[in-house]
Amino acid sequence: MVSGGDPGHVVPAIALCLRFAAAGDVPVLLTGGRWVDAARAEGITASRVVGLTLGDLRGSADLGRDLHDQAAALALALVGQLAALEPDLVVCDVLALGASMAAELLGVPWAQLSPHPLYEPSRWLPPMGSGLAPGTGVRGRLRDAVLRAMTARSIRQGERQRAVVRQRIGLSATGVGPAVRLIATLPALEVPRPDWPGNAFVVGPLLWEASQDRMSPPPGTAPLVMVAPSTAWTGTTGMAEMTLDALRDMGVRAVVSTFAPPPAGLPSWVTAGPGRQDELLRESSVLVCGGGHGMLAKALLAAVPVVVVPGGGDQWEMANRVARQGSGVLVRPSTVEGLREAVARVLGDSRFAAAAGRAAATASDVRDPVVVCRAAIVGATAGGGRG
Repeated sequence: MVSGGDPGHVVPAIALCLRFAAAGDVPVLLTGGRWVDAARAEGITASRVVGLTLGDLRGSADLGRDLHDQAAALALALVGQLAALEPDLVVCDVLALGASMAAELLGVPWAQLSPHPLYEPSRWLPPMGSGLAPGTGVRGRLRDAVLRAMTARSIRQGERQRAVVRQRIGLSATGVGPAVRLIATLPALEVPRPDWPGNAFVVGPLLWEASQDRMSPPPGTAPLVMVAPSTAWTGTTGMAEMTLDALRDMGVRAVVSTFAPPPAGLPSWVTAGPGRQDELLRESSVLVCGGGHGMLAKALLAAVPVVVVPGGGDQWEMANRVARQGSGVLVRPSTVEGLREAVARVLGDSRFAAAAGRAAATASDVRDPVVVCRAAIVGATAGGGRG
């Protein structure tokens, strides 16, 4: 399993490794150094990717080109490390393009792990990231077609950049793609499409608690509001502070879930710091978060409705899907008054919690990712590939 170090990607990778280990397979995680000790503490064989330091690409003049250059560097750095492991399958996080190229260089089948819904472009949907529901009627379909045409140039440019770096490291311009795609989301957050890929399987959210600490919410019986600021660099800054300002004098309790130690001087109705989020959600009436898929999926699995303050990246897409499904309220622009009204609305209307419960129920309609991956290995072997 190869994953970057962003929590939204490495957490599902660790969760998948634990699923493989529980089924009797031997997972090995290659990731950023920050998470190696945490994975080893769970009994997973883990190492950082050797010989590779990726630069910060924020502010890049050509992000697509620089990302593909990094993917080529990752591929070359991984080849020797993967060859020594002699894997039957390489599972690559959706952002670890270089890992898939390294697997191709070795002739090893690979699977793609998407820790969110399927974001592949579709000729039946508006572009991913727009946050729009599929258009209906002549005008709606025309709108979607125009939007797809506006993004097509960027997609083609990315394909050309990918072809260049593939050929640079000794691969053909285009590859055959993954043996399987693991879509680690709730079916309630997915969008139906007639052109759903035949090798893509919804396997449900892959969740792991990064902190084993137990944090107690403030005492009392008032509704508990859980606040989980985004861990992504594209997330909204200052969300936790703004939310606490909004909750003041609302007669609620609040718990802020972060990776950092709690600040000093919190009021008696607030606790903050690292702690098991699954346990906190079981006591919460509403979650305020940035719209990252992992946190949203965790809340909906616990049947907890959400108030979403989306940042960039795919957070806008996810926030709109949750709002359409009925289990949350989207707040943009983010203001103290807007947050206060959204929290009050969710707490005062049981239909939001009911919709979250319906979303949770869709978790029963997913495939087992271990079974899917084992079938991919068998298929690759039968097809003449290494397995």
